Amino acid sequence: MSDTTVLQDVRVPQLHEVASPYDGRVVGAVPTTDANAAVALMAAARAGAAVAKSLSRHARAVILSAAAADIERRSEVFARTIVAEAGKTIRQARKEVDRAINTLRLSAEEAKRGTGEVIPFDSYAGSEDRTGWFTREPLGIIAAITPFNDPLNLVAHKVGPAIAGGNAVVLKPSALTPLSAQLLADSLFDAGLPPEVLTVVHGGRDVAAAIIGNRDVRMVSFTGGFATGEAIARAAGLKKLAMDLGGNAPVIVLDDADVDQAVDSCVSGAFWAAGQNCVGVQRILVHRSVYGEFRRKFVAATTALVTGDPAEEQTDVGPMITRGAVREVQLKIQGAIDGGGTVLAGNRAEGNILLPTVLESVPEDCRLWQEEVFGPVVMLKVFSTYDEAIELANSIDFSLHAGIFTRSLAAAMRAARDLDAGGVMINDSSDYRFDGMPFGGSKYGSMGREGVRFAYEEMTQAKVVCIRS
Repeated sequence: MSDTTVLQDVRVPQLHEVASPYDGRVVGAVPTTDANAAVALMAAARAGAAVAKSLSRHARAVILSAAAADIERRSEVFARTIVAEAGKTIRQARKEVDRAINTLRLSAEEAKRGTGEVIPFDSYAGSEDRTGWFTREPLGIIAAITPFNDPLNLVAHKVGPAIAGGNAVVLKPSALTPLSAQLLADSLFDAGLPPEVLTVVHGGRDVAAAIIGNRDVRMVSFTGGFATGEAIARAAGLKKLAMDLGGNAPVIVLDDADVDQAVDSCVSGAFWAAGQNCVGVQRILVHRSVYGEFRRKFVAATTALVTGDPAEEQTDVGPMITRGAVREVQLKIQGAIDGGGTVLAGNRAEGNILLPTVLESVPEDCRLWQEEVFGPVVMLKVFSTYDEAIELANSIDFSLHAGIFTRSLAAAMRAARDLDAGGVMINDSSDYRFDGMPFGGSKYGSMGREGVRFAYEEMTQAKVVCIRS
């Protein structure tokens, strides 16, 4: 079932064409909806909330499992769609499809096991004649707003747990990459999801604002930038918010680290998806005693990466999402250079492809150091002591993941305690993520956790049942 069928009571005035970030060709189109349609959309979503709540846990699990199986059968179609609209390389796109399948299967399992528990009322004086329990109940309508960089799996991370919890969803995917989201929605509908339960809306900020501010929406789940997150928080009113607003991941390489392992992991972590990755490696802090070796090997591995057509099997790094995104990253690089930074590799654009870029001696007060770069750029910085490395790593006022490479269990566990981050990866890149683990930020802008079980809990609420005998 297509999105046009879902919104058949809303007259859609025009189509939005989707362009390839690699060569600019039109790769698809979706119907757009303006803000005036929000009233009708929300009326449909209210009906959908009642339908979703009435679905048994078994029915939800069957639907989610069947959708996962459908995506698995058509995995190459999904992967090629991601390549076409997002510019991910085909190898990376296939991995994203595999993760989305797993996310839906985890959601199906959560639909069956996301229960409450018995409450020991009689352990409190005056409640000896009471017994009872609590259950997990749906919130109602979830507004899900997703970004371009993981156009399939980040949609699955919001829609899957929401459906598992018995909610209706109003989904607004990025206007840059709506095709993957639409394919996922179609798989869910084909798997038996009632059309009222999921409404996919394609449009601009006006329709997003109308949905976010609607009083019937009980939760907004958003992945994107800080400025948009702040605007959503102001507009949302009294409802739950869950936000992943980006990171600036530090990775520490101690003097006893396996340098080759650290180089391989950090190259992958820095340049995966052309660096458009909220947990991608951005700042690599290397102990003075191994800095020269790490620097030489890291630059060599970076310059060996193959850039070009993301549809080609040999390509390691494809295009960034838009030319404007490339220019924004280049401005940050230039600011770092003006402040004394040195380019060791890259810093050249070919269309929307920014060659993987490595800098050192970057000043800590420049934008490249302070902000999320969201591009194929990484900075190397030398340190002398553990405490210095931790201070540098924690110097940014927002955080998602961090990493550390060391052979010392004591040092690893100490860093796990000392690093201010939502996740600490030991002897691994900061960009590692398993779709069942809790995922979210630390410090400024941290709101809630994703990861199927944890998103399910965010998207449901406890209801107490107490019986007096």
